Amino acid sequence: KRNAQGEDIKALESALVGKPVPAKNLTELFENKAYTNELFQQGEPVLLNVWATWCPTCYAEHQYLNKLAKEGVRIIGLDYKDESPKAMKWLKDLGNPYQVVLKDEKGSFGLDLGVYGAPETFIVDGKGVIHYRYAGDVNEKVWTQTLKPI
Repeated sequence: KRNAQGEDIKALESALVGKPVPAKNLTELFENKAYTNELFQQGEPVLLNVWATWCPTCYAEHQYLNKLAKEGVRIIGLDYKDESPKAMKWLKDLGNPYQVVLKDEKGSFGLDLGVYGAPETFIVDGKGVIHYRYAGDVNEKVWTQTLKPI
């Protein structure tokens, strides 16, 4: 997959690697609870998974994310450029691997993160600093060979 400039989006490094998760007021999908980037500064590493109901690859990775969550991996979901009712139904039907699901209906937080599309996953340390960006679906191979070692 290539972007408009012809660059391989899986190979592109995020400009934010080594920097904190951008400061933004975000709203939780189910409870409309407000969050800031302090959500990512709780002392434990977390996966920030960008997903949407319109994304077929997100559907493919969802089962594996459920498995990781059951194994104790902390995952925060960012519902990207999506409709909240559809997203809530998706999670009720397919399971919810996320500790918190943030809504980004207009895609502004995704833009701040440098998101090209969905799915994308960021590894964030316990201080809220982004260490890695992965574009594409997280599966067993990607998790064991690329993400988990980080």
